[in-house]
Amino acid sequence: MDMLEDLESLQFDYGMEEEDRNWLYLLGRSRGLMIQACAHAAFFCKLLCKLRQSLHEKQTSMRLLNGSLDETPDDDELKVGIIGGGHLGKQLARVLLQLVPIPAGRLQISTRRPEALDEFQKLGIQCFYRNSYLAGWANVIFLCCLPSQLPNICYEIQTSLDKACIVYSFVAAVPIPRLKLLLKHTNILRPQYQCFEGSVNIWGANKEIIAALQDPEILQATCPYSPAGGIILKVSWLEGVFYAALNLCTAKAMPHLHVLQLLNEVLLSVHFEDCAEDGASCPQFQLQDFVSKAYAKSLPQKRPFPWFDLTAVQLRETPFSQHLLTNTALQDHLTHLYCDSFGISLTKEQQPVVSTGSPAQ
Repeated sequence: MDMLEDLESLQFDYGMEEEDRNWLYLLGRSRGLMIQACAHAAFFCKLLCKLRQSLHEKQTSMRLLNGSLDETPDDDELKVGIIGGGHLGKQLARVLLQLVPIPAGRLQISTRRPEALDEFQKLGIQCFYRNSYLAGWANVIFLCCLPSQLPNICYEIQTSLDKACIVYSFVAAVPIPRLKLLLKHTNILRPQYQCFEGSVNIWGANKEIIAALQDPEILQATCPYSPAGGIILKVSWLEGVFYAALNLCTAKAMPHLHVLQLLNEVLLSVHFEDCAEDGASCPQFQLQDFVSKAYAKSLPQKRPFPWFDLTAVQLRETPFSQHLLTNTALQDHLTHLYCDSFGISLTKEQQPVVSTGSPAQ
């Protein structure tokens, strides 16, 4: 028991002038943004881990069927790199380690002060200051640096990036087109958050980020489409996540029909109790959900999906944009998948309120 926990004189707002208290909501917003950022990064890594594992299993099965017993597919366990060892980088590393979970040997951090990351080095995580090496090693790189540091970091890593490596940027001040230009790379994800005033602060002032993400109320507030807590994730991020999954399969030369089957198995595998036993009433991904009807007609069955520019996906309308916007059953299933991936089961009555609007900043 912490005897000082509720001591008034130790509270953040003790002694604050009344007119300054109007700005206290920014403290909750800042914490909410940190929780949302870590939650969505963890969810993205969880999906990638499941997809890579399923791809690995399917490749192994195909090689066994074809009699290629001497050939084994590459080890496809996800490798994650973090550039930046500040507050966000540390919080993200803790969340990825405990909630995905990423094994310590599959997580590396590059920072100008690796000696300040003793906590992680004791866990077996490699911490160093070699951005270009990290870019060549990782499947996913999280940029947790300051905007002023970004141009130099991009210059250091751009020649080391594999085409399939996903760069996930938390640098809110640098827009997607600028990132694409700096990195000379198109496999980029950048979540964008919209905030609005007048909402109740539900983010919890004293909980660690990991503990907060195990609180059902807080976790549901981080769901895509949910306006709870005054912060909404723009749906373009979710589109980017799906097209990133398609690119992962394209990099493995997987026929598009097999890819659709895989996405249905992995991303639409969590059902509500009242779903039909055979899943007939549940949404299923079709080719036209991701490409134009004209392209779908001309795509041979054994061909993979084309390679998608993720920066364009997040900036323009895509076939998947309208599908996500209008298909409420798909929205419900994705929300259910999101909560289930963190160990929280929902009934339809517990679904967060869906918001597709754009609140004022």
